[in-house]
Amino acid sequence: MQRTQIAKSLTTTLISLIVISVSVFFSPLFSPLFSSQHAYVYAANNDRSQQINDAELKTFLQRNLGKDIALKDKFDAEVWLLSMRARMSAYKISDKESYSILTAVYQEALNSNLAPDIVLAVIAAESSFNRFAVSLAGAQGLMQVMPFWKNEIGRTDDNLTDIATNIRYGCKILQFYLQKENGDLALALARYNGSVGKTRYSEKVLVIWEKNWRSGRL
Repeated sequence: MQRTQIAKSLTTTLISLIVISVSVFFSPLFSPLFSSQHAYVYAANNDRSQQINDAELKTFLQRNLGKDIALKDKFDAEVWLLSMRARMSAYKISDKESYSILTAVYQEALNSNLAPDIVLAVIAAESSFNRFAVSLAGAQGLMQVMPFWKNEIGRTDDNLTDIATNIRYGCKILQFYLQKENGDLALALARYNGSVGKTRYSEKVLVIWEKNWRSGRL
């Protein structure tokens, strides 16, 4: 009986990963559909609006959003940028914008104690690298940040379609959830997506990372 249940569980998980992998494979083919400045994209944006009720997250953003940490090893940064730049070709964005995204990702990820590769996977899942993407729930930009945060933390002039600004917000939010989940990335990703208790979004991001963005161990 137990063997049957285990087999069923493994089969269900395998099917789920196959479906996610197929969607990841075809997503770059449809990225041109998301190129307009006012595009609406499909994003797994379950209950992200509930973030506004998280007083701890609000305080974290108020304290940390303006902090910068200088890069210690510029050579490592250049090596990473060159490695990732070729992988950006699947997305219909200019070389200049691609470089701006990668530079901001590397800077803000390290500034938030995150793996830059994972941040790229999150952006791919959230917006397909369209900085003008807007979800049906109103989340904006590359990392699909809810715009109410600008008012909540007193930064009303911030522009969430700006590459560096959006990535900074997204990285700080993910950093907060990673700390809250004691370093468990899958749980942190579920919180970021607003799908606590579910695994589909976390699995999707990790599959994207494994297939397209992985440059080393997490």
